[in-house]
Amino acid sequence: MSREEKGKAAMTTVFGGVPNEQRPSFKVMSKLTSDYLFGEIWSRETLSTRDRSLITVAVLCATGKEPQLKAHLRGALNQDITPDQLVEVMIHVAHYSGWPSGMNGLSVLTELVEEMGLSFSEDA
Repeated sequence: MSREEKGKAAMTTVFGGVPNEQRPSFKVMSKLTSDYLFGEIWSRETLSTRDRSLITVAVLCATGKEPQLKAHLRGALNQDITPDQLVEVMIHVAHYSGWPSGMNGLSVLTELVEEMGLSFSEDA
């Protein structure tokens, strides 16, 4: 399988498809994202896609990259990672990266869960 094919397959696993970015300024970056980031890095066999999703969510939360965090939270939920499991990620991030990071991540997650019509357990 080519790197391009592996990238498209990995993006489909995470996001349910390959994002179709039409803006010319994003053409090269979109190709690099699909072919290299997802075709090489996300397709490596040592970690599962689920593990990579959790790591990516934690890093994006810790670094305050909210637009990308929302996309990857959606991807995590698409892979049957539960809202409650993602709350645990935010709690963990808050203790290693700072309380504001965890709270901001939790806010993004809560908005997305509501937007998608999902819910948290009573214990979350």
